[in-house]
Amino acid sequence: MRALKLIPLAAALLSAPAAAQGPEVLTDTGNTAWVLSATLFALTTIIPGFALFYAGRVAPRNRLSMPLQTGAVLAVVSTLWILIGYSIAFSANGGNWIGSAANIMLADTLAVRDGQSIGEIVFALFQMLPAVLAPVILLGTVAERARFGWVVPFAGLWSLIVYAPIARWVMGGGWLQDMGVIDYAGGLTVHLTAGVAGLVTALMIGRRKLAEEPREGSSALVAFGGLGLVWIGWLGLVGGSDFAATDLGAGSAIINTHLSASVAALVWAALDRRALGRVTPSGFAMGAIAGLVAASPAAGSIGPLGALILGLAVAPASRFMLALVRSKLGIDDAMGVFAAHGIGAIVGVILTAVLSASAFDGVGYAEGAGIGSQLVIQLVAIGAVTIWTAFATLILGYAVSAALPMRVSSEEEARGLDPAAA
Repeated sequence: MRALKLIPLAAALLSAPAAAQGPEVLTDTGNTAWVLSATLFALTTIIPGFALFYAGRVAPRNRLSMPLQTGAVLAVVSTLWILIGYSIAFSANGGNWIGSAANIMLADTLAVRDGQSIGEIVFALFQMLPAVLAPVILLGTVAERARFGWVVPFAGLWSLIVYAPIARWVMGGGWLQDMGVIDYAGGLTVHLTAGVAGLVTALMIGRRKLAEEPREGSSALVAFGGLGLVWIGWLGLVGGSDFAATDLGAGSAIINTHLSASVAALVWAALDRRALGRVTPSGFAMGAIAGLVAASPAAGSIGPLGALILGLAVAPASRFMLALVRSKLGIDDAMGVFAAHGIGAIVGVILTAVLSASAFDGVGYAEGAGIGSQLVIQLVAIGAVTIWTAFATLILGYAVSAALPMRVSSEEEARGLDPAAA
């Protein structure tokens, strides 16, 4: 009988530690479920999306190296993001230029994110995907000649030195956010940084030796399948950027992004038809990517009319830049990263200032702002992000290459990176 009386006391003692583990997290379960789902969709943009998109556009002897590099970059940047990257970008008690060490190893993230209805740990998980996406996109510029041993440490350090501080400026309570910059889903943080850094690294590494390689690559079918996964995942990334499962937020952003990509793909295809006499799979894909990029900064503040205008504007601008970089300037940007992502981001960030106006079916501006003042803010952001990205990428690229060679040997390049990477 005495033993029976001790059972409730023992049960209470055993349950006490669980109650003292930490503060109760009161989140909106619907919004949390949506953001978690959007995170998984966004992951398909990287693997298998860009992994296949790039693999199908390189020579057959290099098609395995691209998924391998993509996977390695995903792994190293994800690890660094959890260790310190998130804290640099989003810690609550940091400064306008860089965060603090408060959230190293995701410490103190088991509570509701300030200003959100989701837990900060979920917020950190979602924000990890753009942090990985930027260096993965960057890989496309140096395809078929970058050494695996250089790519991985460079991408990891680049995510901490370039991406994380810029994410702080734009989205983490930094000085550009204080100015009122509009960047809904990574036009500045992901695509402009990747485009500018890609151009810099392409200049650093030099042209490929075998210039006669066909532009369509080893498998247009594989590349097109990768495009489909990128497209789907991108809509998840854009939809999740509202951090709430709403029709006026996430739903509108997804529609605007999809429309911009569709229009840009059709415009690029029409331009190819007129110039080349045929529609090319790579051209259609590049148009779609450019349309997705252009909508990223604007998706939450424009309407369908604005998305239509974005698609019409970005395709000819990116296509012109692709020809200029490759043919006129002689820069071997293998996947056209600067044209699609860099120029796409610039077009999108600038037109966001115009197309957010109610006259274009946009949501309008913050109190006291208008087209002119918003345009100035957007241009300042473009300039600041471009300058820091170019400078830091140049210094970092040469610093890493001083210890680890950037480029494979001529023999490895001729044989192919697949066996060289192994």
